[in-house]
Amino acid sequence: MSQLDPAIASVSEMSAAIGNGELSPVDIVDALLARIRERETQLHAFVSVYEADARLAAEGADRAIRSGHRIGPLHGIPIALKDLVEIKGRVTTGGSRAWEKRISGTTATIVQRLIGAGMIILGKTHTAEFAMGAWGTNTHMGTPRNPWDAAVHRVPGGSSSGSGVAVAAGFVPAAIGTDTGGSVRMPAAFCG
Repeated sequence: MSQLDPAIASVSEMSAAIGNGELSPVDIVDALLARIRERETQLHAFVSVYEADARLAAEGADRAIRSGHRIGPLHGIPIALKDLVEIKGRVTTGGSRAWEKRISGTTATIVQRLIGAGMIILGKTHTAEFAMGAWGTNTHMGTPRNPWDAAVHRVPGGSSSGSGVAVAAGFVPAAIGTDTGGSVRMPAAFCG
């Protein structure tokens, strides 16, 4: 059994553990999904978690890696996406009830590249409505709680609030946000 805890491991630590056989992508995804199930109702980082798809992707990555076909250092590493980044066939709300049934007709270039590198999309994270809000609050879709003091609802920073919370809470080792005026930097600073 590995000594590396996926909830506190960095991308590079996970990559090394996958590379040396200490952990498999399935081990990592299962551990992170268990952590999400344990804490998500309190922290509210995700709009949606793609549990079945993530598990299938992890199994596929595991088979490829075991057969000597590792794409690169990101192969088998889970990641979350701000719910502003589109995946064809998936809902992208942009943090707004007005878009809560809006199905994306395209997959964003960044998602294509992440998947091409072998990363596993674990789900989509909350954002301030239309990514407009430095505190990361969203009265319509819910505001994630800062994981460092979830008992007192402290703001996580925004607008990439869910992505910041997901990384700080150990739900994923990395998450995609967007930034025009501090939307990645604020959650990184607020959530540490």
